[in-house]
Amino acid sequence: MQDKTLYATLGVTVLLALVASGIAPYDRSTWLLEVAPVLIAAPVLLYSYRPFPLTRLLYVLIAAHALVLILGGAYTYARVPVGFWIQDWFELSRNPYDKLGHFMQGVTPALLAREILLRLGILRHGKMLGFLSLCVALAFSAFYELIEWWVALIAGQGAEDFLGTQGDPWDTQSDMFMALLGALLSVTCLTRLQDRQAARLKHSDTAG
Repeated sequence: MQDKTLYATLGVTVLLALVASGIAPYDRSTWLLEVAPVLIAAPVLLYSYRPFPLTRLLYVLIAAHALVLILGGAYTYARVPVGFWIQDWFELSRNPYDKLGHFMQGVTPALLAREILLRLGILRHGKMLGFLSLCVALAFSAFYELIEWWVALIAGQGAEDFLGTQGDPWDTQSDMFMALLGALLSVTCLTRLQDRQAARLKHSDTAG
């Protein structure tokens, strides 16, 4: 019951944030591109909840990732206010908010891949499980960079806000590095918690 309350709260929070962000975003087309992963993931999570519920950890991280995307979509990543605050505090040359998005782009796919590989019995605990989880996160990050490139080719200058490079020639490389860093930290620091929660899911399935 507690889990269902938590998941309902997370879902409502994300939905309200999505609606609020869509009322008057800085750029409507950029907003749609940025929140598209949320619009795709939401029905998948709802459909898979009964046959294959994820751990509480993953649902929390997915919701947090969705909120990062939604805020970035509302302002565009280069204009998010909290990014300007961090830029001023650390005297950075650019708004770093997009790096948080790419950090989460490493955390969430890595743990999602790890959980699926483990719970479906494809792999057991060990170095290979962690390695392939990192590979999935990097592959996801690389594919997202390809999507940005394709959008830029189609939209021309109109995709500048979506790309969010802010004049940085190494933006793509640093984006993927942040994803790698997020994936590394997640498979290093969060796996024990994930395993405990996965074990409880398995126990509840067996009891049911």
